[in-house]
Amino acid sequence: MELMITFEEYNFHYTLTGSRHNPALLFLHGFMGSSNDWTGVISGLADQFCCLAVDLPGHGQTRVSGGEECYTMPNTARALIHWLDDLKIDKCFLTGYSMGGRLALYLAIHFPSRFHKVILESASPGLKTEPERSARRQADRHLARQLETSDFKSFLLNWYSQPLFKSLQNHPQYDNIINRRLQENPLELAKSLRNMGAGNQPPLWDKLPDSQVNLLLLVGEYDRKFRAINAEMAELCRVAQLKIIPKSGHNIHLENPTEWLANVREFLG
Repeated sequence: MELMITFEEYNFHYTLTGSRHNPALLFLHGFMGSSNDWTGVISGLADQFCCLAVDLPGHGQTRVSGGEECYTMPNTARALIHWLDDLKIDKCFLTGYSMGGRLALYLAIHFPSRFHKVILESASPGLKTEPERSARRQADRHLARQLETSDFKSFLLNWYSQPLFKSLQNHPQYDNIINRRLQENPLELAKSLRNMGAGNQPPLWDKLPDSQVNLLLLVGEYDRKFRAINAEMAELCRVAQLKIIPKSGHNIHLENPTEWLANVREFLG
């Protein structure tokens, strides 16, 4: 079921799959993605959960009527909490992938009473130092200008040629992913990149030791960069457990949905 709900400057588009009588499980997609990215794994969870997948600001069919401040992580998180209030969901489970995983961690840390357990797939707590964040902001502004001025398909192919997505490039669904991404609005994606990118997000490393919500950290076997990041996260956070998923890179829920589902089902209990 596809639905829309409006809160202040946000008109959120989302899907609801499963019974409202079941516990709610909220899905947050990655950069250039949408709620549709979760369809495959939602089909394996909708028997036990009310699965809610939302298009984040700048993505899918969600529309923002305000300025670029609406695309930042703190304001997006606040809007999602109000959205859950409107749906009369006091507490839910939460999963996020990549950019959506960074947002999910922010939500878990700043609104711990609202979430039972949180699954972070290929996520991070942001960048540790201001020089790193400054360099990333500059790089993201450059990429945002490319989104606004260059051929969108060329941008997409270049983005997915990064080593991070090497295993995804050989996936049978790769062409479908590119075609889905081509439905996005590059001008809106640029706003998301400038404001929700890792350089602009509040760093969360120092909050990890005090995290109150149980975290499942999922990283792909081939994703060296995020395996290292998540190993450090697990060391810092007493309520986090790390699982390395075989035969997958950065996008685990697409590349190995069977193992993704098995680990998530076990964690959610």
